Amino acid sequence: MTALARAPRRERTATASAPPPPSAGAPLRPPLPLWGALLAAAASGPVLDAAFPDRGLWPLVFPGIALVLLALRGRRAGPAFLVGLVAGLAFYLTHIEWASLYLGPVPWIALSALESLFVAAGATAIATATRWIPRAFPTIAGRVIVLPIAVAGLWTAREAISAVWPYGGFAWGRVSLSQSEGPFAHLVTWLGLSGLSFVLVLLVALLLELAAEERVRRSSRALVAGIAVALVLVVPAFPVETTGSTRVAAVQGNAKAGYFDGARYGDILRAHLAATAEIPADADVDMVVWPENAADADPLRDAGSAAALDRVVERLGAPLVVGTVTERDGRFYNESLVWTGGGASDHYDKKHPVPFGEYVPDRAFWEPFAPDLIGLIQREYTPGTTDQVMDAAGITAGIAICFDIVDDQLTTDMVDEGAQIILAQSNNADFGRTDESVQQLAIARLRALETGRSVVNISTVGTSAIVGPDGRDLDRLPWFTAGSMVVDVPTADVVTPAVLVGRDIEWLVSGLGLGALAVAGLALGRRGRRAAR
Repeated sequence: MTALARAPRRERTATASAPPPPSAGAPLRPPLPLWGALLAAAASGPVLDAAFPDRGLWPLVFPGIALVLLALRGRRAGPAFLVGLVAGLAFYLTHIEWASLYLGPVPWIALSALESLFVAAGATAIATATRWIPRAFPTIAGRVIVLPIAVAGLWTAREAISAVWPYGGFAWGRVSLSQSEGPFAHLVTWLGLSGLSFVLVLLVALLLELAAEERVRRSSRALVAGIAVALVLVVPAFPVETTGSTRVAAVQGNAKAGYFDGARYGDILRAHLAATAEIPADADVDMVVWPENAADADPLRDAGSAAALDRVVERLGAPLVVGTVTERDGRFYNESLVWTGGGASDHYDKKHPVPFGEYVPDRAFWEPFAPDLIGLIQREYTPGTTDQVMDAAGITAGIAICFDIVDDQLTTDMVDEGAQIILAQSNNADFGRTDESVQQLAIARLRALETGRSVVNISTVGTSAIVGPDGRDLDRLPWFTAGSMVVDVPTADVVTPAVLVGRDIEWLVSGLGLGALAVAGLALGRRGRRAAR
C-alpha cells in the first residue's frame, strides 16, 4: 500500500517540475554566433544576386533570404545592424557593380553603402521582431503566423522606403525583381512588385519558423509548408483580354551612345537612321520607336535632324517615337517625342531624372566631397511635369524613359491615363556588357505582367525586346547589334488588381509588419510594468 500510495506523488512531482517547451514564450536565442551570422550575411549577397539576371537562377532567392533571416534571428539591435550592413554591402556591391563602369568606383561604393544602411535599419527591425513577438504572443500561431507576417512586412517596408527616398529613391534590387522568369512572377498581376516581395519573404520566414517549432509534429509542419507553397503556386495570373494590335518597328542603332564614347554630334542619330533604313518601305508599320536619346541632335532646334526624321516618317508612313534632349527656357529635358512629319505632335519629359547621373541634387553640398566626379555632370536635367502617355497612330502609349520603368507610381499613372501599350526607351551604353541591361529588361517583363500591357523595351545598344502582356518575348535583339523588330504588338485596356489597388498593397503589408512589432512592444512593456508592481 505504501508503495502504491507514493507512486502517484512521484508522478505529480515530475509533472509539476517538467520545464515548459523552450519555444513557449521564451525569447529566441540566435542560432548562430555573431561571427557565423556575419559569414551568413556575407554569403547571402552573392547568393541573392545570382537569382537575378544575367544568371537568373531564381530559386536562389529563397536560400539568399533564409541566410539573412537566420543571421538576424534573436539578435539585439547593435549586432543586428552590423549583420544587416554586411548583408547589404555583400548584395549591392555585387548586384550593381555596373555602376562603376560609368563614373568609376565612387558612385558604386557610395550607392551600395547608402542602400546597405537601409538594409541595416530594416534588419534591426526584423531582429527585434524575432525577439519580441514570440514573447508577446507565446503561442504556436504567434510563432508561425504573426512572426512570419511581421518579418515579411518589415522587409517590404524597408524596400518601399529605399525605393522612394532620398532623391526619388533607388528601387533596384527588390527581391521580387529576381522572379521575371520564375513560377511566382504571375503574382505581380494581383499584388504588384511589393506584394511579390512580401510573399517571397513570407514563405521563407514561415518555413524557418515551422522548422524551429518543436511543439508541432514534424509531419504536420511539413504538411503546412507544402500547402503554403502550393497555394501560392496554384494562384492563376489575372486574365488579360487584348483589344487588338498595332504593328511596331522598334530600332536598336548600336550607336556609340555612352557618356565617354567620344561620339560626334549626330552620330547616334545617324546610327539609328542606318538601322531604320533596313526596314522595308512596305512593312506597313503603325509606328516606329527609337530609344532614349536616339536623336542626339535635337530635332526641335536642328533643321538637319528634323529633316532626317521627316524622311523616316514619309518613307514608312508612320509616326516616329524618338528620344532626344531638348532645351526650353534655359532648361534641359530628357524627352520623348512623337514625330509626325514637320514637327512633334506630342511629348513626354522624364519626370524623375537620375540623381548624380542626369543631375546633381544639392550640388553645392556634395561637390566638395568629390569635385572631379561632380564636375563631370555638367548638364542638369529638369524633372518633367507632363502626363505619362502620348498618342501615336491612334494608340495611347505609356512612356518610360530608362529608369522610369522601375518606378511603381509612374507605372500605375500611365495605365490610369489610358495606356494601351508601354514604350520603354533606354540608353544602356554607359553600362557596357554588364548585367544592368538584362536586369532592366527583367523589370520591363514584370511590368508587362503587372499591368497587362505589352512592353516595347528598346535600347540604343541592347538588350532590346518586345514583351507581350503574358511576359513572353515576342521578339528580341542581341546586344551591340544594329537591327530592328517589326511585330504586331497586342494592345489592352484591362486594369489588373495590382494596378487597381496600386501602392495600397505596399502600405498594407508594411503596416502589418510595423503594426505587429508595435503591438508586441506595447504588450511586453505592459507586462514589465505589471511585474514591477
